[in-house]
Amino acid sequence: MRSSTPREKFRAILSGERCVYPGSVYDPISARIAEDLGFEIGMLAGSVASMTVLGAPDVIVLTLSEFADLARRICRAGGLPLMVDADHGYGNALNVKRTVEELEAAGICGLSIEDTLLPRSFGSGGRTELVSLEEGVGKMRAAVAGRSDPNLCIFGRTSAPGVTGTEDCIARVKAYADTGVDAIFLVGVKDRAQLEAIAREVSLPMMLGGAGPALMDRDYLASQGVRICLQGHQPFAAAIQAVHATLKALRDGVDPKQLTGLPSDALMKQVTRGGDYDRWTSEFLD
Repeated sequence: MRSSTPREKFRAILSGERCVYPGSVYDPISARIAEDLGFEIGMLAGSVASMTVLGAPDVIVLTLSEFADLARRICRAGGLPLMVDADHGYGNALNVKRTVEELEAAGICGLSIEDTLLPRSFGSGGRTELVSLEEGVGKMRAAVAGRSDPNLCIFGRTSAPGVTGTEDCIARVKAYADTGVDAIFLVGVKDRAQLEAIAREVSLPMMLGGAGPALMDRDYLASQGVRICLQGHQPFAAAIQAVHATLKALRDGVDPKQLTGLPSDALMKQVTRGGDYDRWTSEFLD
C-alpha cells in the first residue's frame, strides 16, 4: 500500500475533525525541522517570504517568480505539506490563474488568494481596503480554473471580519464558496461570537490568521469547523535574533569557541540530511 502524497495528507487535514497549528517555515532547513518535529503542515507566509528573499517588509514588492522559487526550494527539501500565502495573486484574475499554475508546479499543497486591495492604492493612508465582492469572486474562479491537480487546495481568503464586519464577511465567504474553492481563510476574527456567526453560514473547512488569545483553543476551533490556525511566525524572528546575537558577539571579540546556542554536529547533520549524502557518496562515488 503506497503512502499518501503531501497533497493527500493536506486534504485529509481539511476533511478531518481536528484543528492543527502549522509550523511557520521560511527555507528548506526550517521546513525539515518542522517535519522532524512532527508538524502536520508547514506555512510560508508572504511577509516571511518578503523578508527572506528581499530583506523587505510586507509591502507587496516580492514577485511571483521569487515567491514560487522559494516555495519550490522548500518543497523539494522534504515531505512536509506546505501551505502558502499567495497574497492577492500578484495582480488581477488573470494573474491569479498564473499564480496558481506556478505554485502548483512548485509542489505546494495549499494556497490562499485574498480579496485585499494590493498593493495599497495611492491616498489610502495605510488603511486596509478590500476589492469589490464581484472582483473577489472573479479571482477565486480564476484560481480554481488555474488548478490542474484536483488535490491542490485553494483557500478563499478575506480580511472582512476586521475591515468591513461580519455581515459583509458572510456575504463574501458564501460567494467564494460557490466558486469551488476548497476552504475559507479568515483574517482578523475578533472573538468567539463573530467566529460562530460566520461558521453557521459556512460549510467549507476554515483557516484562521491573526486570531486573538480568546480563540486559541484547538478543541473549540475544531468544533467551529476550523482546521488550521496560525500562531504567528516566531521561528523567522528567532532566527534573526540568533544571527544578530552571534555576529555581535564575534564582532565584540568573543572567542568562537565560547559562543552559546549553537546546534550540535548531530543536529546539523540531521537537518542537512548528511546521512543521505554520505550514503549516496558511498554508492555513487566510491
